[in-house]
Formats: sequence, C-alpha cells, structure tokens
Amino acid sequence: MPNFTLSRPVRISRGQKVSAALVATASCAAALAFTAAPSNAQTTAADAPAAVKPVSTNGLPLTAKDRADDGKKVQAAASSVTAGHLKVTAVEKQGHAAEQAANRSVERKAIAKPKAAPKRYANNLDGWIRESLSIMKDKGIPGSYEGLHRNIMRESAGDPNAVNDWDINAINGVPSKGLLQVIQPTFDTYHVAGTPKKLTDPIANITAAANYAAHRYGSIDNVNSAY
Repeated sequence: MPNFTLSRPVRISRGQKVSAALVATASCAAALAFTAAPSNAQTTAADAPAAVKPVSTNGLPLTAKDRADDGKKVQAAASSVTAGHLKVTAVEKQGHAAEQAANRSVERKAIAKPKAAPKRYANNLDGWIRESLSIMKDKGIPGSYEGLHRNIMRESAGDPNAVNDWDINAINGVPSKGLLQVIQPTFDTYHVAGTPKKLTDPIANITAAANYAAHRYGSIDNVNSAY
C-alpha cells in the first residue's frame, strides 16, 4: 500500500476526514488491482495458439523427405519450362533460317533467269507479215495473215519497193508505195509507233496500212480491192 506523508500538520474537519479516508481506500484498491492483473505481454503469450505446422496432402505434418520431394518437383517444373522455351526458340530459329534460304533461292533464280531474247523474223515476205502481226496484236489492230498476204499480193506482188506511177495519186504527186501501196499522207496519219518512219519499210508499211484499213473498213481482212 502506498505511504502518504504530509509535510506539515493540516487541520481538517470531520467531514473532510471522511472524504480523505474514502480517497485513500480507493487508491489502495486500485494499486492492488494493478499489481494482481497480468501484463499485456503475458496475456498474449499465454492465450496465443500453438504455431501452425505445414502439413502434406494427407493431413500429416511434412517430413524432411516430403520437403525434399517438393523441392525436386519445383526443380523439375522449372527445367520443363526452360526446355520448352528452348524448343520453341529452336523452332523459331529454324523457321527463320528456312525463310531466309527460300528468299535467297528466289533471288538467285531471279538473277540467274536470262532475259528473253527478242524474237527474230526472217527478212522475207513471210517474216514481214508475221512481225507486223505481232506488232498489230500488241497495238490492238485487227487483221490476219491471210488478209495481209492476199492484199499484199494484189497491190505489189510482194515487192516492198513497188511504186504506182500512173494512178490518180501519182498524177497528184503522191504516188502509192510499198507492199500495200500506201500514199505518204495516209502513212503519216496512221503510222504505228515503234516502227520505222519510212514509207517503204516493209513492217512500217504493212502496219500503217492495216491501221488505216481497221479505221475505215473494220479490218484489212475486209479489203478485197483497191482501198
């Protein structure tokens, strides 16, 4: 119980004596209660549950062997993931290498493939007609081998330098010339690009005449007389 010491005597009345006695009694009771009650640390330690120990799937505490097996399983899983990643990476590299090889193969073929040499035609009536037909096809000018050959034979007998010096065109100073007997103004108007700009050139003469006939008659095949 705590001691109360007064530094000097104090005179109190009877009522004050009762109050002081009550206060002293209450203080003693509080001190006793404080001394008897356990501390918070002691209460926590006494009331805390026992430590939870890890258990296996069957509910029994894990043994050292269980922990070792678990470690092996984790390592095996990690190894599997690593191996899978390596396999995927290897496949990707193989695919990339194959693609590069295919591209190089295409490039080599493109480089190695020679350009097609221009087709050569015989320097005669048959060759002139065939070369003219090839140009006419590219330019969309109608006409057949038969139609060209038939009109050439009638007009010039196949002579690329033939000149008509007696008809009305000759009288007017613009004689018909060449395989299909074309006058200069007609040749200049219907000349086909890519052929020589020479009236008596066999290819230029045939294609210009066929172009003129296509515009006026629909095709050189429709021409059966002087045109």
